[in-house]
Amino acid sequence: MKKYFIAGLVTLLPLAVTVAIITFVVNLLTKPFMGIVTPLISHAHFTNSEQLIRNLSQIAILAGLFLFTLFLGVVARWFFFLALLRIGDQILHKIPLVNKVYKTTKEIIRTLFASDKNSFKQVVMITFPHKGCYCLGLVTRQAPKTCEKILKTEMVSVYIPTTPNPTTGYLLVCPISDLIYLEMKSDVAIKFIVSCGAIQPPVVERTL
Repeated sequence: MKKYFIAGLVTLLPLAVTVAIITFVVNLLTKPFMGIVTPLISHAHFTNSEQLIRNLSQIAILAGLFLFTLFLGVVARWFFFLALLRIGDQILHKIPLVNKVYKTTKEIIRTLFASDKNSFKQVVMITFPHKGCYCLGLVTRQAPKTCEKILKTEMVSVYIPTTPNPTTGYLLVCPISDLIYLEMKSDVAIKFIVSCGAIQPPVVERTL
């Protein structure tokens, strides 16, 4: 009999201690908010049982605390991540030579992805590398004023991607009169270039 009792006690005691600890923690967390949540639950007319109202109030409080803690964690991690980015940006700006490359690359990326910029949006066809041959190019922006001043004509900068790697290419400064503007989206032109001409752009029919 004694052996069975000890075996049962060994099995039951850890479970009882666990339940007691969980109950203590739940009461500790929910007690400060019971005076606010309990009247709301009771006014909802779910039940008249005080114990059930208390249990529902504790569940609601625990759910609210979980969501609030999760929100705090997301906010804290986001601000921590932004702080690391700012520190890294400051460090890169202070390293000689690296800061020049970093600043230039950062400006290029901002120009490429800025929604209010027209860079790399207009597709053109231009004579290159010699007369009789044409390449697809992307207008980056207006040419430097110095170039326009010397040639006394309006000019633009055109990027000509190479195939099959469009991240390398040629930058041409051309008079606008030398360009043939195409009704083609830039992503379609890039697909055509990357595929070495295998993926043909769709024909755009003008509506009268």
